[in-house]
Amino acid sequence: MPIIVDIDVMLAKRKMPVGMLAEKIGITPANLAVLKNGRAKAVRFTTLEALCEVLQCQPGDLLRWEPEPSATGGSASGA
Repeated sequence: MPIIVDIDVMLAKRKMPVGMLAEKIGITPANLAVLKNGRAKAVRFTTLEALCEVLQCQPGDLLRWEPEPSATGGSASGA
């Protein structure tokens, strides 16, 4: 998946354990693990907002896009 979740980076910068973050944003540690390990298919804006509030960051500090390697090596154009 080309969306990379960098929650671990922000946790390290804030010196905050995963369990504390889960408690502060009101989700289970298991659900936070799914999100931080990039296995989530979606994230609610309320969860993203809570993450940003607790970690004092912007959404772009937590999520980034990286293109998937293409088999042909060129860019795909849908137009």
